[in-house]
Parts: sequence; structure tokens; C-alpha cells
Amino acid sequence: MQHQAPRVWSGAFSCPKPYAAARVKPNYDIIAIDLDGTLLDGKGRVSDANLAAIHAARAAGLRTLICTGRGLAECRHITAAISQTDPVVVAGGSIIADPVRGHTLKRFPVRLDMVHDTVARLNAMRHAALVLKDPSEAGYDYLVVHGKERHPLDPVTKWWFDTMSIKVRYLDDIAHDEHPEHTVRVGACGLSNHLAPLRADLLAAAKGRAQVHSFPAVVAPEHASRLADGQSLHILELFDADATKWSAVSHLASQWGVPAGRIAAIGDEVNDESMIRGAGLGIAMGNAVPVIKDAARRHTRRHDEDGVSHAIHHILAGEW
Repeated sequence: MQHQAPRVWSGAFSCPKPYAAARVKPNYDIIAIDLDGTLLDGKGRVSDANLAAIHAARAAGLRTLICTGRGLAECRHITAAISQTDPVVVAGGSIIADPVRGHTLKRFPVRLDMVHDTVARLNAMRHAALVLKDPSEAGYDYLVVHGKERHPLDPVTKWWFDTMSIKVRYLDDIAHDEHPEHTVRVGACGLSNHLAPLRADLLAAAKGRAQVHSFPAVVAPEHASRLADGQSLHILELFDADATKWSAVSHLASQWGVPAGRIAAIGDEVNDESMIRGAGLGIAMGNAVPVIKDAARRHTRRHDEDGVSHAIHHILAGEW
């Protein structure tokens, strides 16, 4: 499950407003754009200004790459709304997919021993493990492993699965997984103070064999209102060591003959750091976490202030 910020899809977009054409040849050929906290506003919508900017970038010859922590099933309504035909980087960089046909083009699976070890650690801490699959191969999105004590699925994850109509299977024991080779992520959702020691445990166990990320979960207003002061719900996720957004963007750029210096990337959360640092131009949203702001060469406005549109305007004008 994803997971950068609270979102529920809110309906169709209006047609883009007129957008000034690029006055000079842009300095970049690819713009990699995160979704939650970046392209999407606080209500999970793409603003008219951001939509117009994406169309303008394409008209100027730039490829727009959507790069999100969401699985493909969790963002196809968004890619359809922005008429995305170029490949999309989903599941935090562990899958490159065709957004039109829904097929996986490349994946970075998690090592089987890391999957089993992580599930065991999550179950031992009384969390149901969320095992994300390559849906093109497995035929479903998530395998939820409850453990022998049948730890319940947390309400936020259940809400997310229901809201996004996610295909889910359930097991008590990961040893009975029928598609072990198709796992691209293992994670859990819970209170941040409960997940913090588990994150440290996973980082120590990974020892360079995996990527570990933790950030605020997607929550419905009714879930947020039930949290005590100072508490927040987080997502803890483990990926293969080679599964980053930048790895996926670099793979596509290499196929298209585009060097890193001709790539711009826009993001706000920790799972965007690899592409913010790797791209020729890393752009931090105004609402970005400190590590992203520190890594970026440029800063744009917040996600609820058309920050993507603002950044694309500067790129098309040749100012960035």
C-alpha cells in the first residue's frame, strides 16, 4: 500500500487552461514527477494548472514520467486523467509499468530470504505483513500475511484496499505463498512510535541488501481524528536494494538515450531522494521533508499551490 499522503480520488478534471508555449529549447528531456504531496493537492486532485503544465511539457517535447509509491492499481485513475501514455514508475521504483495496457515492463523483486525474514519480524511485532506483488504475474496486488496469531489488518489499510478496489489475498504463513518470486515490497502500517524500533531493526537486518523507507500513511479524515495528540500513522516498507525511483528512471532514460543531466525530478518525500539527487535538476516541493529540500537544486511551491506547474513554467522558460 502507498502512502505518501492522504488521498481519495475526487472525480473528473476539467480541460486544461491555455499554457504559454516554451520560448526556448528546454534544458531537460524528461520530467519525473511524484504523485502524493507533489502532483496531487491535499484532496488527491490534479489542479487545472498542473494538468495544463503537463500538457505544455509534452507539447515542448519532454517526456513526463509519473514516479509514485503507489501500486499501479492505486494510480491508474490518475494516469488516465492526465492522459499518461509513457511508462510509469510505481511501487516506489520496484515496477515500471505500461499505464494504458496495465502490463509490467520491468520489476525489481525482493530476495526471498529478505521477504521471509521481514514478514517474520513484522508478525513478531503483531503487525499483519503487506506483501506487494507484481500484479501482471501474480494476478492480484497484495498478499496479507496475518501470522500464526492472525494479527488483524489495520483499519487504515482496510480502508485503502476498499477505496481503491485492490485485489487482496490472505495467508497465515508466508511459506504458503504461491508466487514468491513476484514480491516487490513488504511493509506494514501502524503508529509511528511503534514502527520506529522496527524500522531500525529492518535497517540493521538489511545490511545493504534492501531499501527501507518510512513516512506518513494515507489516511481518511475519520482515522486522523481518532489519533491522540502527537501520534501519526506511518507506512514502513522494504524493497530490494536496487529498487529506487532513480533506478527505474535511469533504466528508461538509458533506453531513450537521455543522459542524467537532461532529467528533472520533482518530489517531496524520502522515497523521492534517489531521483532528486540523481537527476540533473532535483526540485523540492514547498511541503517537502528536510532531506528533500537539502538534496534539491531548486525549490517550488507547495502541492496545494500548483508547485508542479510553477516548476514546469520555469523549465519551459529556460530559467531552470
